[in-house]
Amino acid sequence: MPWYNPLSWNKSETETAPKTRLPRRNYQSAQAGRLLADFHGGTTSADREIRTALKTLRNRSRQLCRNNPYAARALQIYRTQVCGEKGLSLQVRARNVPTGNENQGTLDQVGNAAIESEWKDWTRRGICEVTGKHSWIDCQKLVVDSLIRDGEILIHFIRSKGANKFGFQLQFLEADFLDEEYNKDLPNGSRIVMGVEISKEGRPLAYHIYPGSKHPYDEGQYGQAVRTRIPADDILHLYHPERAQQTRGVPVFSNVAARMHMLDAYEESEVVASRLAASKSLFLESADGEGMDGDAYEDEFAPMLDTEPGSITTLPPGVKLAPWNPDHPNSAFADFHKNVLRSIASGLGVSYVSLSNNLEGVSYSSIRQGTIEERDNMKMQQRFLIEHFAEPVFREWLRVAVLNRAIPLLQNVSDPMTRIEKFTRGAHFTGRGFEWVDPQKEVNAAVQALNNGFLSYTDIQQRYGRDPEEVFAQLQADKLMAERFGIKLALEPLGAKSPAFPEID
Repeated sequence: MPWYNPLSWNKSETETAPKTRLPRRNYQSAQAGRLLADFHGGTTSADREIRTALKTLRNRSRQLCRNNPYAARALQIYRTQVCGEKGLSLQVRARNVPTGNENQGTLDQVGNAAIESEWKDWTRRGICEVTGKHSWIDCQKLVVDSLIRDGEILIHFIRSKGANKFGFQLQFLEADFLDEEYNKDLPNGSRIVMGVEISKEGRPLAYHIYPGSKHPYDEGQYGQAVRTRIPADDILHLYHPERAQQTRGVPVFSNVAARMHMLDAYEESEVVASRLAASKSLFLESADGEGMDGDAYEDEFAPMLDTEPGSITTLPPGVKLAPWNPDHPNSAFADFHKNVLRSIASGLGVSYVSLSNNLEGVSYSSIRQGTIEERDNMKMQQRFLIEHFAEPVFREWLRVAVLNRAIPLLQNVSDPMTRIEKFTRGAHFTGRGFEWVDPQKEVNAAVQALNNGFLSYTDIQQRYGRDPEEVFAQLQADKLMAERFGIKLALEPLGAKSPAFPEID
């Protein structure tokens, strides 16, 4: 490259010199330009974003669940996949620990059976919930529906000796009982955010709730009720936090509600247009604008011309026939509808096949992949339901029941409260299992994994949502029952399979 003396540069040389473009050092998504002019984003907290939109989001979500079939289907999917037929089942595996190591010692079979029996008694309809309308499985479905549709739900612990022998019941309150318009800074440094009183560290201290059995939005109730401060130890506030400092929950339909509403309106428009297209009509045009004497009148105004099959009618001079041929049903409707519904299914966390009930063109591999991803989401929902609802309710039920001497096993113990922690640690809730897409292939895979030590009997049974102890007990009971009736079983479970030979007298 030749060397140039800067003093000898002239104007023409500088104008013709190539210009070097500076590299872009920031993110492309942060660029400002014509194509991104409508891509705005504000620096706000989660509570500030939720505060002004929560009531509208909740109302629109409820309207979709009332009137939109896909929203109702999404609720059904979550309710069925998370809760199932039997809901969460309790298995208590507390151990007698003489050495202080909870992994050693024998199972306290008597104590475990007593706790499970009393828990089963409490979960019956009319006992566990204050209105007497719901059983334990109904309570779980109510929680799942509320989390998906409303974004949150409140459970009030009612401790009353007159309620039942355990002295403990649950009261379910919709999110409307917690006033999102109540915000206040308190003198002690705490603050009230959308009805939730939180400490400086963000820990809930109390909930300011509209009292009574009447809904705050019932006729004559809005704006009339006075809030009651209930300590946080008496309330379970369930919601899925998406950000760290988030105080209230939003519906799962929040990111798809507008699209579902638009798709619903588009479907209605297509149905109306197709109905009009199916109602073909013929119109008579007159060149001179004069009316035609028809054969009949409709509403004493429009002349009607009656025709018969195969007939030939002579029209008056100057009158011609003008057919109307609309272009509906639209051939592009199905593909467009399918693409929009796919995006809605993605936002709801369910598979398109499940949401649409459309098995057209699916293969074993594709439906298996979609089913596995959907079930992974449902298992996360199960885990949330266990950790945030079932386990806290069980701990409080056991504590109150022991205080009320409602469990026979612990009535004669001098200090029964010392044994609560033992049974609390040993309590495990198991959700429903999921049927396999191809049972033969996956059963063979499970057998191979079991033979090679990759899985245990407990792992396999928990896939079905079963308790291994109950399975072994049932197998033993079946074997004893067969021996009692003099029946020899051809198959021996959990062992080598030998062929069955008939006995000949």
